[in-house]
Amino acid sequence: MSCYFPMRLFFSIAILTLFASISLPVSAVSSMQNSLSSSTVVNIGKIDLVVVTKSTSTMALMRDGKVLRRYHIALGDMPLGHKLQEGDQRTPEGRYTLDYKKSDSAYYRAIHISYPNEEDQLRASALGIQPGGQIMIHGQNPRSSLSAEEAQQYNWTDGCIAITNPQMDELWRAIDEGTPIEILP
Repeated sequence: MSCYFPMRLFFSIAILTLFASISLPVSAVSSMQNSLSSSTVVNIGKIDLVVVTKSTSTMALMRDGKVLRRYHIALGDMPLGHKLQEGDQRTPEGRYTLDYKKSDSAYYRAIHISYPNEEDQLRASALGIQPGGQIMIHGQNPRSSLSAEEAQQYNWTDGCIAITNPQMDELWRAIDEGTPIEILP
């Protein structure tokens, strides 16, 4: 009898856990995905779109219209509005391409965003300003005294998009050069 009750309790908990996990709200799943650490790396395969939403400080990795992973991001010191000129501390908004990977970045690893596009260049030219460039998705600052989790609570880049190093490793594997990125306000 003593063995029967613990086994019954075990199976009851297992069944409840199974049903609870099936009906988890998206926010709970996102929370679990956000907590991805290097010790729990799961290969999500290739993605076909990255969507950054500046107002919520999130990046979604997508395939076939489905979000596979969501990260909390850090932006530049002036996150509101579209990047207009070099040095304005803003992240551009619009549709771009992740056009090359840089393994020797000062911020762990980096993936270049194809800013400025033709529209950005025309706008800057009409305003008589330089549009800037070298906008990247990158990892953490190795010279920071803050942990990655602490640093991600602040907008600390010069207009780039920062994620943690384990997230950067996952993104690095998941994209091919030419993957589109949409950056929303």
